[in-house]
Amino acid sequence: MTIHKHWSLGAKLALVGAPFLLLALLSTAATLWVSWQLDGGAAAVNEAGRMRMQSYRMSLSIGTGETSALAEQVREFDQSLAVLRRGDPERPLFVPWDDTVRARFQTVEKDWTSFRSRWIDTKPSSVRDLRSDTVAFSSHIDALVTAIESHMAHWTAMLHLLQMTMLAMAILGAAVVLFTGYLFVLEPVGQLKQAIDKIQLGDLGARVERVTSDEFGTLADGFNGMAEHLQSMYRHLERKVAEKTAQLEEKHERLESLYEVTALVAKATTLDELAQGFVKSITRIARADGVALRWSDQANQRYLMLAAHGLPNSMVDAELCIDKGDCHCGAVFPDAGLRVIPIQSMVEPSLQHCAKAGFETVVNIPVRLHERLMGEVDLFFHARVNPSPAERSLLEALSSHLAGAMENLRLNALEKEAAVSQERHLLARELHDSIAQSLAFLKIQVQLMRDAVQSGNSTEIKQVLEEIDAGVRESYGDVRELLMHFRTRTNTEDIEPALATTLRKFEHQSGMKASLTMQGQGMPLSPDLQIQVLHIVQEALSNARKHARASQVWLDVQQQPAWRFEVRDDGVGFQPNNDQLDETHVGLRIMTERAQRIGADLDIISTPGHGSSIILTLPLPAHPMPIPMTSPVTRDSGAVAA
Repeated sequence: MTIHKHWSLGAKLALVGAPFLLLALLSTAATLWVSWQLDGGAAAVNEAGRMRMQSYRMSLSIGTGETSALAEQVREFDQSLAVLRRGDPERPLFVPWDDTVRARFQTVEKDWTSFRSRWIDTKPSSVRDLRSDTVAFSSHIDALVTAIESHMAHWTAMLHLLQMTMLAMAILGAAVVLFTGYLFVLEPVGQLKQAIDKIQLGDLGARVERVTSDEFGTLADGFNGMAEHLQSMYRHLERKVAEKTAQLEEKHERLESLYEVTALVAKATTLDELAQGFVKSITRIARADGVALRWSDQANQRYLMLAAHGLPNSMVDAELCIDKGDCHCGAVFPDAGLRVIPIQSMVEPSLQHCAKAGFETVVNIPVRLHERLMGEVDLFFHARVNPSPAERSLLEALSSHLAGAMENLRLNALEKEAAVSQERHLLARELHDSIAQSLAFLKIQVQLMRDAVQSGNSTEIKQVLEEIDAGVRESYGDVRELLMHFRTRTNTEDIEPALATTLRKFEHQSGMKASLTMQGQGMPLSPDLQIQVLHIVQEALSNARKHARASQVWLDVQQQPAWRFEVRDDGVGFQPNNDQLDETHVGLRIMTERAQRIGADLDIISTPGHGSSIILTLPLPAHPMPIPMTSPVTRDSGAVAA
């Protein structure tokens, strides 16, 4: 089996750059070595030149006879020769020895031995040849210097050659690195960029050719895999978009259907309007060819067709009221859900009306409210249909809306009936407690009038007529007062306008001055509670008109901590007697009963000759809210009327 070695990008770049790096290191080392040689040769040339100067100084000292400095000069010259011979690594200083340099250095040593024995070790008698010997000695030193400089020129040429070689290697290495970078990095990146541009332009079939096994090869494989995945996703994207669009359209239609039925339920005020509107709406929503809405009795034994749409008249007349079990449409079980009934595949006498009308499928939807079966909705189709789960859920939701709407209509009707009954009961009680008492009194007076007429007692007849006249006027006043009371309306926010209206009507009827005082700000009273309070206040004002013989009436209202209503007058007053309220004080008994009905306290305070006061105190609310008190504001009824 052949094993292919995969070179990474880093390994390739290192393999290309390693030879150039090695050559650069070798060239640098050679350049440093040549430079070191040049430094040592230069120091040797300097030291040799110094020996030439020392030879002239010794010649001068010998010629002038200065023997004191000559010994030091000889020692320095010996040191220079020793340094040239051994070298000095500290400077560095060393002579680039070859045959020529070595021969000339030996010549200088021989000349120094001869020069020293002739002119320094022995005292010369004449210095006539000193100059010529010195010149000859110096020329040999110059020859040594020339030989060293010639050798240094060779090293200098070699240094220049190394420098040029390094420059050429640097240029060549840069070119190789650039080419390698283009070949291994830039070209794969360029191919990858071209493929990316194609994909951005919509060409999902763009691929990158894998020509290497390094990181760019792995990147090419990853890019090709990503492009393949994108292309695969794009192939299925249109289908998925179509599916999502269909789902959104279905949900939109569902919401529109729910909104349509909800709007119908909200604005329908009668059962017929609701039923007819619902069958028309569900016909369009379900795309049915016919719809029947049936309502059942309490025992679910009979089904009455409330509304129909798209059905033949003969079928509607025949199935206007059916018994349970006579037809599949009237056989909904309490726990059954939506049913699909295939008509053509079921040969039964109970389906003859549907078959004659040409229907093939009936969808039966039970109408339930709180698990109680109330009726059904039947959808008729000329074709075979089977609603989807979403359609089933929608149809059941619409039937649930219908059940809630029907129940609301029933409850509203019961509420109106109860309100009418309560109003009639209130009217009867008012008539019985006020006018009936006066009519009973008049009935007695009429009997007394008959007796007086039969006896011929004119005085008694006159007295009875006066009593009858007073009773008729009082009954007339009671009727007018009762009519005014029934025309009084409450306010859902504040009871003050209703109280002001009541006092204004009282002033107009009785001629008494009435004033209203409101103190504090409390929680608003409910409309039912306002009605009861107004009736108690009106009864208190009626008692003041009938019995107090007062000139002014005050109504003081305190709203905190609990509602408190006080009706007081400046009349003649009376002696309260709780034991006689049921017999002689009908108005007080009525007020007491009303107060007990709303859980309030009624206090009656009266002193003969000093007026009366009736105080109604309502119970505290369950969760009182602290409201800042305001200064009392007093209004008279005339100001309110204005």
